[in-house]
Amino acid sequence: MCVGMGLAYLGAFHAPAPDHLRVDIVGSGPSARVLAQTLQDRGAGALDVRTVADRGDAVTALREQSSFGAYLPGAHPELLVAGASSDTTALAVEKVFTKVAAAQDAPLKVTDVAPLSDGDPTGQGVFFLLVALSIGSYASVAVIGGAGAVLPMRVRALLAAGMSLVVSLVGTLFAGPVFHLVDRGLAGLWAMAWLYSAGILLIGVGLHTYLKRWTTLGVMVLFVMLNFTSSGGIYRPELQPGFFASLHAFWNGAGFVEGARAHVYFDGRALGGHLLVLALWLLAGVALTAVAGVTEARRARAAATPAPRHAARPAEPQGAGQAGPEERKAEAEEEMEEAVGV
Repeated sequence: MCVGMGLAYLGAFHAPAPDHLRVDIVGSGPSARVLAQTLQDRGAGALDVRTVADRGDAVTALREQSSFGAYLPGAHPELLVAGASSDTTALAVEKVFTKVAAAQDAPLKVTDVAPLSDGDPTGQGVFFLLVALSIGSYASVAVIGGAGAVLPMRVRALLAAGMSLVVSLVGTLFAGPVFHLVDRGLAGLWAMAWLYSAGILLIGVGLHTYLKRWTTLGVMVLFVMLNFTSSGGIYRPELQPGFFASLHAFWNGAGFVEGARAHVYFDGRALGGHLLVLALWLLAGVALTAVAGVTEARRARAAATPAPRHAARPAEPQGAGQAGPEERKAEAEEEMEEAVGV
């Protein structure tokens, strides 16, 4: 756990730096093109600088999240950002253009065209909501897998569905009435929270058939180490190393975080793609649970098949071939304790 967490969190967050971060220079004249080319050359791959004709085009690009900053040069330079896309990205862009304005001996005016809600001024509240949903989900996996191991798979799947509903409702209460992380679209946020939690729970329940007491470690690798670091909740992929930036395109945490941003702040733009990511993870959980149920049924039939009468069997102590109720209970408790301990 120490090695895994260290590699994941430090690898993703220790040195954020722009990598082909798209920014715009507003203007169509020679001076705008020269400034854009100068910044492009100085950035050496850190920035992807383009020119747009006017302020309206710049605002549209920011609200479509195809750009993360737009600089209007002149005697009173202005920088347009979209804080709801990512506060840390907006700060990185502001840092770049503050230096540009300072070289012209002019103060920089910063305008946020997509401001965050008052209850989430840094934009990271949605990320910590993701953390709460994740912990509630994979902790439930440990309990269902350990204490419920003797139950039929269909019952465990129903328990997983029920717990995902509980976890998503708790998360929605946090996001709305308790901390006011969002000021609109709470019903849609709940739906995404349920999709996200149900996917984790069903994948975890299915994995338990194969990983047993290592299930909690397995889901933590999937839904903590790789998930939190690639979600975009702290740094967007434009500020991260390539491995984590690539995971952002299809991991379920990124689907939730970016889906919440699109739903709450950007009028649902690109929301369908993020919902598709969450739905595919849920379908993967359904499929894995179904396969695990078939595997357990086969194991049960194999265990119940009597050995051929002509096969010589060594004498066994009384009760050695079948664990009694107390032994099964002790084994289940040990498995649950170790899983929750991880």
